[in-house]
Amino acid sequence: MSITSIGIIARLELTQRLRSVGWYVLLGVFALVLLAVTGFSFAVYSWGDFVGAGVFSIVVNMVLLLVVLVSPTLSGNAINGDRDAATLAAVQVTAASTGDIMVGKLVAAVATGFAFLVVAIPFLAVSLLGGGSNPLVLLVSLLVLIVEIIIVAAIGVGLSGLIARPLFSVATTYLVIAGLVIGTLIAFLLGGMAVRTETTQYNRPYDDVGNVDCESWDSYTTEVPRFDLVWWVLAANPFVVLADATPTEFDPNGYPVDMFGQIKLGVRSAQQTPLDQRFDECSDDPYVYPTPEETIAGTVPSWFVGLGVQLVLAGGLFAGAWSRTRTPAKRLPPGTRIA
Repeated sequence: MSITSIGIIARLELTQRLRSVGWYVLLGVFALVLLAVTGFSFAVYSWGDFVGAGVFSIVVNMVLLLVVLVSPTLSGNAINGDRDAATLAAVQVTAASTGDIMVGKLVAAVATGFAFLVVAIPFLAVSLLGGGSNPLVLLVSLLVLIVEIIIVAAIGVGLSGLIARPLFSVATTYLVIAGLVIGTLIAFLLGGMAVRTETTQYNRPYDDVGNVDCESWDSYTTEVPRFDLVWWVLAANPFVVLADATPTEFDPNGYPVDMFGQIKLGVRSAQQTPLDQRFDECSDDPYVYPTPEETIAGTVPSWFVGLGVQLVLAGGLFAGAWSRTRTPAKRLPPGTRIA
């Protein structure tokens, strides 16, 4: 592969994007959305000492949301769009190799995702003025965000090389991304509700005059969902990967101070088995529950598994598209235009 050829192909791809007025309108709308979200975020976190951390986490999640919504449109027809326009064959007969074309298309798709991150930089900087931001949290969250941008772009470029029709490849890219973002959540909820188990709850009874009887127990049995058996489905969700990989900051009471920690707490809490519960009003402390900090510390991280699943998915699609785009082609789908 040639860096020069990759740069030329990426520049040509980006030039086509930059010619569209709609691209600049999209970035402008994104900036306005971030402006509104940042303002509301400051209002939401104004009660604490970690305003900057909370606002930063919301802005980063908004960038990821816009990337998964827009990137399929920009990368889902990167290869078959050129083939349909009869421009891919003209590039394939040049000195550019198949690897140059594939990587160049990927670089251009990643650059469009990074454009949203660049627009978000002023809002990320404003969040730092709120205080309470941890440099390690800033670094890790941005690194994971960059990796997610690359993965989403690779999925779109891969499907554009495997599917002949641009419309179908864009739609399929949206379906794959939706499966990771929404499908994992639906599977988690339905799976947890479908698998149920009986649990027994104990509490002290009351006598006829309303006094607690500390010598005996009342109990009753009920069915509860078993989310602890299906929590792993959420591991491949991009937002869960981002939150679970980012170090969590806690307030003095052990509660997360930003959206990263709140999402992580929800996923980690789902790992806990709904065992028999005992409420003892005769105890000095009848409410004995672990703090969110203790819950997170006592459960298993899953971000590296989810990230691995995403990398295998994106890598497999990209490798398949590479093979399909290689010339000379031995066999092409019916109706595929080559020149």
